[in-house]
Amino acid sequence: MKKNKKSLSQALRSNLLRRKQATEITEIKAKMEFTKKEKIYEGKAKVLYSTEDKNLLIQYFKDDATAFNNLKKDVIAGKGVLNNAISERIMLDISKHGVPTHFIKKLNDREQLIKKVSIIPLEVIVRNIAAGSMAKRLGIEEGLKLPAPVFEICYKKDELGDPLINDDHAVNVLQVVSFKQLAEIKNYTLKINEFLQKLFADINIKLVDFKIEFGTDVDGKILLADEISPDSCRLWDANTSEKMDKDRFRRDLGGLVEAYTEVASRLNIKI
Repeated sequence: MKKNKKSLSQALRSNLLRRKQATEITEIKAKMEFTKKEKIYEGKAKVLYSTEDKNLLIQYFKDDATAFNNLKKDVIAGKGVLNNAISERIMLDISKHGVPTHFIKKLNDREQLIKKVSIIPLEVIVRNIAAGSMAKRLGIEEGLKLPAPVFEICYKKDELGDPLINDDHAVNVLQVVSFKQLAEIKNYTLKINEFLQKLFADINIKLVDFKIEFGTDVDGKILLADEISPDSCRLWDANTSEKMDKDRFRRDLGGLVEAYTEVASRLNIKI
């Protein structure tokens, strides 16, 4: 019994040491200057560039707006700047609450320095209030508060329409993740939801739902990736239920930049 306790204690110390070393390395790299090199990927809302360090990338936020798997498109001036600033604030706060992220530092109005990850092709969704595709799919009235957060995963595949899948599909059919990794992802995701609900409640905003992505770094560690912004969250004003997110684009409501600016303002972010 004593031997087992000693082994557990040594494992915990070793784990803490590795975390401390990783944090120190991240802090050192945050103080270094990196140059944007070759474009290695362009998505709907962001572009990734290589740097002098093979394990670090520069992420550029575009003004492009898309919806319905790229069937609806536009360019909305200023959107990328707002998403960059809001995502920076949220990623920094989340990392302080026990969720490792790819974010290192904001470089300028449109760019971030991030850790390179291999994206796990799953869109991870948490729903607190019925809305969007779930409300439509299940015939539920939009705005219904759910008794507990609903965790969903979708296969990230545009040509298939990002279909909703279950754990067995992800692990045994698509083989893009293990059950252990999926459990870790779910644990992180519910932590993020708890943190975000409080963050937004404190500024009079309801967190309806959100979508995030994870990846693995060079050591196989799971990190929160991509962004967290009004592009990836449904946010409603707590008093009026006015939409403060990308639904303003999806539903032709207009005023997207104004809504994102209001979210940033309530978070005390200066643009």
